[in-house]
Amino acid sequence: MLKVPNHQVAGHQAGDGKLGPLVDDSGRFYKPLQGNKRGSNELAFYTSFSSNTRIPDHIRRFFPNFYGTQLVEASDGSGLQPHLVLQDLNFRRVKPSIMDIKIGSRTWAPQASEDYIHKCLKKDRETSSLPLGFRLSGFQIYQNRELGFWKPERTSFQSLPADEVKLLLRKLVSSNAYANLDSKPDCSFASIVYGGSTGILSQLLELKAWFEDQTIYHFYSSSVLIMYEKEFASNGKSPRAEIKLIDFAHVYEGQGVIDHNFLGGLCSLIKFISEILTIPDGCTTEASSKDIEKNQIYFENGTT
Repeated sequence: MLKVPNHQVAGHQAGDGKLGPLVDDSGRFYKPLQGNKRGSNELAFYTSFSSNTRIPDHIRRFFPNFYGTQLVEASDGSGLQPHLVLQDLNFRRVKPSIMDIKIGSRTWAPQASEDYIHKCLKKDRETSSLPLGFRLSGFQIYQNRELGFWKPERTSFQSLPADEVKLLLRKLVSSNAYANLDSKPDCSFASIVYGGSTGILSQLLELKAWFEDQTIYHFYSSSVLIMYEKEFASNGKSPRAEIKLIDFAHVYEGQGVIDHNFLGGLCSLIKFISEILTIPDGCTTEASSKDIEKNQIYFENGTT
């Protein structure tokens, strides 16, 4: 039985007669195939990526599994419609804290129409995309059993300056992540979520290393999804900290050229997370020596 996802934080959402993705009980995510070039382009990317032997296995793990397409009953009541069948990234997660971060200072491709470029350029300038190289597209932060999730409207945070974006990245890994922006985050889970050999920073650095070489694809308006389980972290268990790349309606062939737009945004996000670990600025967490070393590597080899 298909149902509306419980933990979607960005993008088109199903419900109230609107077209959006659905999930089932077996761990699959059904994304409506848009009836324009975006839909065919995303399908072409997944088809190409899944069969491309030049993609290393350690990089494939950062992308959702692709199971083809299927006709299913659309969420808006329009009957059977084609959907991409993908991995449900939150399958069996209990109360995940999630952040969707759109990467790149430019969210439009040169191949796009003039009207679309103008629309995207306007939003890139009005949000943090242009100054920071990325913007927050949506998030939910699990607070506690009494308060549940903090999931604000996207319009309230997409245009925040750098210091407030960093504040939200701190709140994501804090035990006192309340909706009150004046509350000082304690970053008590930063070291086990962002840090460590398998943490978010390590995963981002691994992805960055691939983008420094890969010239197969150029990713425009794609996102990095950060996920972890705060309750697990609170109880001393593995927080299941993980990143995934999502949204590929605007991916084009790289034609032998490095994707500097995505790489630059990725480096900017790495810098923000590295500084939370290495320059706590009021947070209680201290960075490990390995995290500090990785941060130094970023500054030595970072790209524009």
